[in-house]
Amino acid sequence: MKTIIEPFKIKSVEPISFNTKEERFEILEKADYNPFQVKAGDVLIDLLTDSGTSAMSSNQWAGVMMGDESYAGSAGFFHFEKTVKDITGFPIVIPTHQGRAAEKILFSILGGKGKWFISNTLFDTTRANIEFSGAEGIDLLCEEGKHPSVPSAFKGNMDIEALKRVIGEKGAENIPMVIMTVTNNSGGGQPVSMQNIKEASAVCKEHRIPFFIDACRFAENSYFIKLREEGYADRSVPEIAAELFSYADGCTMSAKKDAFANIGGFLAMKDPELAAKCRNLLIITEGFTTYGGLAGRDLEAIAIGLKEVMDEHYLQYRIRSVEYLTNKLIAAGIPVMQPAGGHAVYIDAKAFLPHIPVDQYPGQALVCALYIEGGIRSVEIGSLMFGKYDANHQLKPAQMELIRLAIPRRVYTQSHIDYVAEIVINVFESKDSLRGLTITEETALLRHFTAKLKPVQ
Repeated sequence: MKTIIEPFKIKSVEPISFNTKEERFEILEKADYNPFQVKAGDVLIDLLTDSGTSAMSSNQWAGVMMGDESYAGSAGFFHFEKTVKDITGFPIVIPTHQGRAAEKILFSILGGKGKWFISNTLFDTTRANIEFSGAEGIDLLCEEGKHPSVPSAFKGNMDIEALKRVIGEKGAENIPMVIMTVTNNSGGGQPVSMQNIKEASAVCKEHRIPFFIDACRFAENSYFIKLREEGYADRSVPEIAAELFSYADGCTMSAKKDAFANIGGFLAMKDPELAAKCRNLLIITEGFTTYGGLAGRDLEAIAIGLKEVMDEHYLQYRIRSVEYLTNKLIAAGIPVMQPAGGHAVYIDAKAFLPHIPVDQYPGQALVCALYIEGGIRSVEIGSLMFGKYDANHQLKPAQMELIRLAIPRRVYTQSHIDYVAEIVINVFESKDSLRGLTITEETALLRHFTAKLKPVQ
């Protein structure tokens, strides 16, 4: 059917706050042109992230009420552990309070000066935790993924020939891990093919380098494989996910994405020696090994959500909803990442605002314009988030200048999405009047969260 129908009924609602364009201009000015600093109550449609913003199901809320809050060995942990083992096949499961906590533990142990972590594309917290350890991250996105307006089935793939080359240049002994992000968040929410995962795994095995999956959106990626990759149309999403994980040595996950949970994450792996080190650090920084910084009720909600997310009626609705907004913007001539990704619509800010140079952050300028015009909060994924400085403090820009409209799971209806399209089109029609921004204050790592900016005069 052409009409997208949500595979659920709404049982509980919360109000949206409305304000005027003039009020939003003042709010953004006080927030130093950084929507991260805007209060949620001042946002009409919040597309800042799909992380922890999902609507949980009635079954998940029932699980919350059943949560066992025992400090050690709670019933919720064993339900959680079994669910993760059943989905991933990994024998060791370590809960953490969210994905970046899993990354912090993993890279604190494996990282350090002179080491390199390779990925199709690292997202912001992953790269920050790598760099905080003293190591460096290398992105090896496939060529198709570097061209937003050119459709291709698996633009999240890793460049396998580049992977072989970098291993030869850096030395396998200096590469503690290769990480495949599925779907590729920084690369436009684009999926990774099973063939690409299989090939990357084989290269890693040949050089004895651990191969991990950043599994935040494993179900969405598995559904794309079912839709787009030959030989998988008749396979179920759980079967595809099981094969995907079978090529890896472990995974990190933020359960705030494809588990519908508002908090939580985990590490899962095969190596008992590495797991022992991770658990020791977990106890110091997160909590005991059977709760990892989470309440027992959260473990229950995650276990239930991990099963719900693989329902194909839900995944069809999820992917089609993102495609719906993408197609509306394409029809209006707006440059977006094509084809539609799994969890978000990505606008090519460089093409949208060609008159704003990269060192004036066109993505952030567009993010601000969308908030002022319609109260929509989004996030820049470009040179504010990923740009670096050279020895002369000149900006080394990111690979692409995108803004992400991340769609929270089971939260907004089609009319909300139609409103988003209307606002983006309004801004596009007056884009020549927009100005760039300059940074007035920033931190060394993850500066986009707290940076202060002002318009270029």
